[in-house]
Amino acid sequence: MHHLERRLHARDVAARKPQPFDWGLEFLGQQANGSDPLAALRQFNEGVLSDSHLFYTPPPSRQADFACDGFWLTFPSGLTTPYEKNNLVHARYFPAEARRAAVIVSPQWNAQEDSHIALCHGLNRFGISALRLSLPYHDRRRLDGFTRADYMVSANIGRTIQSVRQAVLDIRRATDWLVAQGYERVGVLGTSIGSCVSWLAFIHDERLATGVFNMVSSWFGDVVWRAITTSHIRQTLEQEVTAEQLREAWRVISPSALAAERLPQVRRPARLISARYDLSFLPDLSQIFFDDCDRYGVPVEKKLLPCGHYTIGQTPFKYMDAFHIVNYFRRFWR
Repeated sequence: MHHLERRLHARDVAARKPQPFDWGLEFLGQQANGSDPLAALRQFNEGVLSDSHLFYTPPPSRQADFACDGFWLTFPSGLTTPYEKNNLVHARYFPAEARRAAVIVSPQWNAQEDSHIALCHGLNRFGISALRLSLPYHDRRRLDGFTRADYMVSANIGRTIQSVRQAVLDIRRATDWLVAQGYERVGVLGTSIGSCVSWLAFIHDERLATGVFNMVSSWFGDVVWRAITTSHIRQTLEQEVTAEQLREAWRVISPSALAAERLPQVRRPARLISARYDLSFLPDLSQIFFDDCDRYGVPVEKKLLPCGHYTIGQTPFKYMDAFHIVNYFRRFWR
C-alpha cells in the first residue's frame, strides 16, 4: 500500500514547485520582534490561542453580500487578502427537495472543481442539501498563471496561516447563508486540509450540528514536515526552520493546539475517518487527534480505512469512504 501511495504521489511531482521561504508577518498584520520573526510569531500565536473565537469569527454577514443563481453561490470572503480574485468565495449549491438539513463540503488541497460532486449527489439522495465550497486559491479563486493552489499551503508561514483562517471564515459565512435560507440543521464535511478547516469551524460555531472529518491530523506543522504530499515544501522550509519551530509557528491552525480551550465545550457528535497506511496524515498524528477528543469527552465515532491518502480516492476505497460519510449524515438526520 505504501508503494502504491508513493506511485500515485509521483504522478504530479513535476507540477509541485516550491515557493520561496518567507515569514510572511505582513499577512498577519505583524512586524518582526527586533530581528527575531519567530518571536513575533510566538507572541502572535499566544495572543490568538488565548481567545481563538475572536480570530475565527467573521464580520457580520448581510443578505446583500450573497448572490445565488440556483446553482452557484458567491459571496465576499470574511477576510480580505492582497489577491482580489481570491477574495470572492464560490460554492456549488445542491439543494434537496426538503431543504431542512444541509452539509457544507470542503474538499482536499488542490482538488479539481468537480471533486466531491458525487458526494453532494449522494447526500441529495437522502434529502440532504449540499454546498460545495471552493477553498482559498482553488478553482475559480485560483490566481492567474497558477496551475495549483500553491498559496494555500507553502513555505510562506504567515500566508499559510491567513489562508487556513480564511477558509474557516468562509465556512462560517456559508453557514450564515444556509441559516438565512431556512435550514434548521447544518453540518460540515471536510477532506484532508478541508477536514482541518471544517474542524476549526465546527469547534468555534455551535450552529454546526455535526460533521464528518475525512482524514484528520493534529499538528499542522508536523503534517507539512513529514507528509509526502508536502515534501517539496519541506525542502524549502528545512533551510530556514526546524520541525519544532514550524510546529510552534503554525500552532494557531493546529487542531491539537486548540483542544484544551475549545473541546471541553464541544458535545456535538462527529465522525472521524483516518487511513491506516496514510503517508500524508500519518497515523501517529491522527492518533493524537483521536486522543484529544477522548480526553475532553467529544462524542466522536472513528473509522479506520485500509488505505492511504491517495488510495482513498481509488476503487474500492472511495466507495467505502463515501458510504461511511453519506450513511453517517443519513443516520444523524433520518
